[in-house]
Amino acid sequence: MSLETFWFILIGLLWAGYLILEGFDFGVGMLLAIIGRGETKAETNDKRRLMLTTIGPFWDGNEVWLITAGGAMFAAFPAWYATMFSGFYLAMLLLLVALILRNMGFEYRYKRDNDRWRAGWDAVIIGGSVLPPLLVGIALTNLIHGVPVDRSGNFSGTFFTLLNPMSLLGGLTLVAVSLVHGAFFLALKTSGSIRDEARTVARRSAPVAALLAIALLIWVNLHTGTVWSWLVAAIGVIAFVAALAADRIGRDGLAFTGTFVTIGATVACYFLASYPAVMPSTINPAFGLTVHNAASSHLTLQIMTGAAVVFTPIMLLYSAWNYWVFRKRISTDHIAPQTDPLATVGSH
Repeated sequence: MSLETFWFILIGLLWAGYLILEGFDFGVGMLLAIIGRGETKAETNDKRRLMLTTIGPFWDGNEVWLITAGGAMFAAFPAWYATMFSGFYLAMLLLLVALILRNMGFEYRYKRDNDRWRAGWDAVIIGGSVLPPLLVGIALTNLIHGVPVDRSGNFSGTFFTLLNPMSLLGGLTLVAVSLVHGAFFLALKTSGSIRDEARTVARRSAPVAALLAIALLIWVNLHTGTVWSWLVAAIGVIAFVAALAADRIGRDGLAFTGTFVTIGATVACYFLASYPAVMPSTINPAFGLTVHNAASSHLTLQIMTGAAVVFTPIMLLYSAWNYWVFRKRISTDHIAPQTDPLATVGSH
């Protein structure tokens, strides 16, 4: 295996890790609008605090996978990075703004004990949980569909060029699957009414997500599929069905594992279907970028491989330890009463 192929695979694994882990974060954020409501404002606040607490130890670490994926693309395939991030500039800017605002919501929601203050930041969190998976799904699907890349390797389209039917389906599918993934995560991490409501949402939304995912995977493979991409796509569909079956018998861990595998298999299908292309051109196939003509020098890839061999296991071990430490279920009984930090400061 060449170093170019090795880094193409590693970047695929990084994108899969990001979408799997951040996917349930996004799903929980979306669910604030669906199940994060109580009969009183106090009950609503307790439920939403519980939901956000389930992802509190993880969301910032999960975003590191996105940074690492982008950094690996920049170092291993600078031509791919330059064309993608310049051509997708507006989409990436919207993604960055959405993530920043969402993260601000996590941090600032608790700064004041005020219903209107919390409701505003909750809206920001909800919006910031829908837009990123939509944009990432659109961006990654365009790498399968192809974009107008000219002879010089430059993107010659506009933002609206990216909004083709296949890519829009990719974005909507990632949003739907993330919602189900987040619901299964909530069911796994909570007890009581929120667990029951999360399972109900998963059952109702899963058929829609399944139909979208099946349509997307078939379209991707018909467009530029291989035997291996068809096989991995089938594994993803089977895992999703298994997740629904596990949920029916109350096996929350297996249900979450099923959507975990589905997202990973979908990303693998994308990368297997596109190889060796990394940025296919709709103007002329000869103008497209591949793992060979977009890669860094052999020496650069050698140095990067040495660093990856050392630091990737460390990152994986730390992530696994973090999830193990915060593995137990929680309920609203574990949520302490919220106080107003500003009122506390003013009283001194």
